[in-house]
Amino acid sequence: MTAGHFNGVGMVQRRHVIYVEGYDPRGAEGYYHLFQRACDRFRREWLVSLTLQPLKLDTDDFAHWRVAVSASNWQIATHYDFLRLERFIRADMAGSMVRLIAGGVGWIVDDLASGALFRIFFASPRFSLHILYFQLVVLAWLALPAMSGLLVGRTLTVEFSLPVPIGIAMSLLAALACFLALRPIVDRSNAIQITSCWMMLRKLDRGRPTWLDYVIDAGARHLIAVARANEADELALIGHSAGGVIASAVMARALELDPDLGRRGPRLVLLTLGSIMPAVALHPDARRMREIVRRLAIEPTLAWIDCQSRKDYMSFSDFDPVEGVGVYVGTQRCNPLVWLVRFRDMISPEYYRRFTWNLFRVHYQYIRAGDRPAAYDYILLVSGPVAIEEWARNHRELTLEFIRSGIFGNEDCYRNVMIITDP
Repeated sequence: MTAGHFNGVGMVQRRHVIYVEGYDPRGAEGYYHLFQRACDRFRREWLVSLTLQPLKLDTDDFAHWRVAVSASNWQIATHYDFLRLERFIRADMAGSMVRLIAGGVGWIVDDLASGALFRIFFASPRFSLHILYFQLVVLAWLALPAMSGLLVGRTLTVEFSLPVPIGIAMSLLAALACFLALRPIVDRSNAIQITSCWMMLRKLDRGRPTWLDYVIDAGARHLIAVARANEADELALIGHSAGGVIASAVMARALELDPDLGRRGPRLVLLTLGSIMPAVALHPDARRMREIVRRLAIEPTLAWIDCQSRKDYMSFSDFDPVEGVGVYVGTQRCNPLVWLVRFRDMISPEYYRRFTWNLFRVHYQYIRAGDRPAAYDYILLVSGPVAIEEWARNHRELTLEFIRSGIFGNEDCYRNVMIITDP
């Protein structure tokens, strides 16, 4: 079998993936281990041959690994590039607590005063609830030490009649001690990570210079170089969570640098998984983000696929990422294809009951394998033989048996094996 079409199905033998991580300090090593575990599970559940090569840290900007998958009459090799953001994210999160707290309060106040929080609420009440949760954690981290300090100061000066300067000093010490004692709880809640992420994204909204500008340009130039090398049948730029924002910006920048991108060479795909882009673009000052959305929505050489899930409270679901953020392009629009993913199809019922209460675990399911075969599976998307756009559009017509064996099943096989991911 060669790349092209088989019985009308778009096929690939060589795929090149450029993955953009979300705002996550674990970096290339952590994501490789996550991918490795997903491959192990995929190999067991799908009964295919899968070989994963070791991680290679090429530069400060990129790492890569390779994966080869084959069944009875198909095989595919995937080159998986990883755009490295971890050094920037770790530096952000390890910065001054004063800067983090001031920036976090600024983010909370600005979202409220600008009306962004209300826009997000009306667009996706569930997503706004998770944002409010982290904002309340930050505010509680400030309020509880302040209250404890005031209580200590009042007790010492009023009840024990100590001099006011001593009461103030002890009040400040009590507040600091409470603040530091609460830090481990705040860390476990991921509030610092989320706050730092949104501080960065709101700077992107306003077009302020940040390390994101360097990352976006480096990613775009790498994307262009891979496309020009023309060594793959399909070139997929993938972004998860906040990585969906960055990947969208990378693709728009690449199209700006090379307007012929996608008109020659491999198929061009932008795959956004559980993207938080709408929450970025809904800010009144997010003109840059909305212009990126406009550019991608009208690009005919690009297949933009936006995967959403109703189970994921940390992203948008049942949402149009173009008109939903106020971008209207009329008849020029050709993107994105929204794929509503059902995690219930991927996960066994006994585990699903526990899985559903872990917000971060649910949010990361987009880039994990399931514990039973389903039409959406991350390893299937990046290492399966069907072109990503083709599988996203036609997963209800194709059979999962084809993935296992390369053979199209008959109608009975279709009914028994096919799992429909759309409700």
